[in-house]
Amino acid sequence: MAFRQCIQEESRGGVTMRVHRYVEKKMVARGLPTGVEGQLHYIAEPTDVHQLEIELNNSAVLIQPGALQYSYGNLSVEVIRHEPNKGFFARAAASAATGESAHATRYSGSGTIWCEPVRRHFILATMDGPQDALLLDDKAFYACDADISLSTHVHNSIQGMFSGNGLAQPKITGAGVFAVESPVPVHEIDEVAVKQGQEVVVDGDFMLMYSASLEVNIGPLVAGLRNAMRSGEGFVYRLRGAGSVWVTPSARIA
Repeated sequence: MAFRQCIQEESRGGVTMRVHRYVEKKMVARGLPTGVEGQLHYIAEPTDVHQLEIELNNSAVLIQPGALQYSYGNLSVEVIRHEPNKGFFARAAASAATGESAHATRYSGSGTIWCEPVRRHFILATMDGPQDALLLDDKAFYACDADISLSTHVHNSIQGMFSGNGLAQPKITGAGVFAVESPVPVHEIDEVAVKQGQEVVVDGDFMLMYSASLEVNIGPLVAGLRNAMRSGEGFVYRLRGAGSVWVTPSARIA
């Protein structure tokens, strides 16, 4: 059995992304077919270690810095640094707020890139065009087609600035495949539809991403410091308008 198995694949244009799950060999107390007492054999069981593979065919991709394990093919590599007021990497202050680097690695050409294994989960998806835009949790962005526009959305409210759940958040817009990191697998993610005239409230610790078309306010669940402390909740997202919210309800379950 292979030491890793492909569990998800998304492709668009010249970019293909695959999520692999590692298979760990564990020794179990079972006798070998020879019947020799005391001898053990190995069985393979899946683990929560995952690895992202990116295949390029005359295309380009942006990846979080430090994610590379190895690559091969005819690839050009460059480090992209943020510039003031120019997109995703325009985060001199924002990078401190999000905890993400102000740099990314851009790979272009044809070849294969293997990213480092992680114990979190990868979620792959595609965007269909300029009408699609998402705001991600401040540590969720991992990789995307270089044709996708990345920018930084800054929450202007004072409450948002001190929430710790996203003074600035990565925003992706356009068409292509992308990958985000999640604390839970894709089948444990809830998509909540937000309808006009309704409000969706989400604890910031369980937010993965949401439609950029939504109106968002970040602050305490209830007004007043004393009431906020009594509520037992930290800062929450309040979302209105029309769009979708993706939450990770099982993120805190041990």
